[in-house]
Amino acid sequence: MQENTLYYGDNLDVMRRHIKDETVDLVYLDPPFNSNANYNVLFAEKDGSKAASQIQAFTDTWKWDQEDEAVYAELVTRGGKVSKVMQAFYVFLGPCDMLSYLTMMAPRLVELRRVMKPTASIYLHCDPTASHYLKMLMDAIFGPGNFRNEVVWSYRRYTAKSNRFQRLHDVILFYGRSDSIIFNDIRGEYGEKSGKADSHYKQDEEGRWFRWQKRKGQEPYKIFLSPEGRRLGDVWDIPHINASALERLGYPTQKPQALLERIISASSNPGDLVFDPFGGCGTTITAAQGLGRPWIGIDITHLAITLIKARLMDSFGNAVAFKTIGEPTSFHDAEALAASDPYQFQWWALGLVGARPVEEKKGSDKGIDGRIIFQGDKPEVFESVILSVKAGHTNAAHVRDLKGVLDREKAAIGVLISMQEPTAPMRMEAITAGFYESEVWGRKYPKMQLVTVAELLAGKGIDMPPIKQVNRTFKRAIKAESKKGEAESLPLD
Repeated sequence: MQENTLYYGDNLDVMRRHIKDETVDLVYLDPPFNSNANYNVLFAEKDGSKAASQIQAFTDTWKWDQEDEAVYAELVTRGGKVSKVMQAFYVFLGPCDMLSYLTMMAPRLVELRRVMKPTASIYLHCDPTASHYLKMLMDAIFGPGNFRNEVVWSYRRYTAKSNRFQRLHDVILFYGRSDSIIFNDIRGEYGEKSGKADSHYKQDEEGRWFRWQKRKGQEPYKIFLSPEGRRLGDVWDIPHINASALERLGYPTQKPQALLERIISASSNPGDLVFDPFGGCGTTITAAQGLGRPWIGIDITHLAITLIKARLMDSFGNAVAFKTIGEPTSFHDAEALAASDPYQFQWWALGLVGARPVEEKKGSDKGIDGRIIFQGDKPEVFESVILSVKAGHTNAAHVRDLKGVLDREKAAIGVLISMQEPTAPMRMEAITAGFYESEVWGRKYPKMQLVTVAELLAGKGIDMPPIKQVNRTFKRAIKAESKKGEAESLPLD
């Protein structure tokens, strides 16, 4: 069986380097929608401001530039239907943000077709911003004859005053790799509401739905609805993840797990390989794991990779095994990441200790890169560990600065993560901070701790009360119930 694998990196590069032809049974992707919004992870709001200090999961904005020109030229010179549709887009749209978005999507969809088995299916999640363009692109890549459905995911949410009807659905484009795809006829429950909606049907004492049928010259007799349930249509009424939902993790584009369970149940069997090239917060991966399917996930931010790992452990504990590829595994790897992308380095380093990155807004959390929240000695009293990550040169002034933040925030412990070994003056400065004492655990913990990246890679952690018992840093994912790899009936009402 395929080993579960989580990749950090650009999904186009990962697919070309690591995923072989015709190996995937099912693809689901929920790419950015070109919605012109900046999404902040682990925080409640979408924030359209462009402050450089904000921690962003991804920026869902696109601008045509020289790199797009190069990719577009490569697509066009290859010839074929993809070349023709991209040229048509260029004539109609011109070099704009939408063309930039479609130029990003085109080579990735081409690669996805390559890695899919002839029996595989692909579900592309999109919204009205780009869905009509994406369908034309999908027709060019997969062929119009392999289009199966435009699935409408219908949901309810609070209405807002507007001069148009409120959008209460997303579109999911369902294509096959060929005309011989895997498809399971999963059924939904009829339910009391479904039965009452049709006055011809009633329930008997055993709960079965029936209606009376009478033919000329005969007494009435019962016709029962299929005990297998109601066949699903292309409109799926599945609740949106609201602000108080138990499964809500704070990731702004998180999709309901029930939605992914329905897709996976319909278009794969236990043991089939499920692939999500835009991993996000790991809903596809979690659903596949729960349904007994091996999986591959990719994301381009260490923030998402950290969140997916935490979600898998919360949901399945030691029952899930997977490998991670693309993250730094040596000091030189970490050094290269720090030089190429300081924010990614920061998120990766915080992920090594299970810390949540801090969204820095002007005037708040200054000098703090991450936090770990844990339960204190008294019930419902929580303490915090604050972290500062330094990729460059460090000295005693950095320790003094963090001590000042520690006092200001009234935090239990402060941690400075650095690439360099701390100097003797830095160690002396840290010692003077004293200790955080826990009566529950009967221990004293250094209030100021200096940890190097090399030590973290070697397995060293933060000296603090045990995380597994008391950690409250991330919102915990719901513990998974075993579904034994079977396609379950899903209610329509």
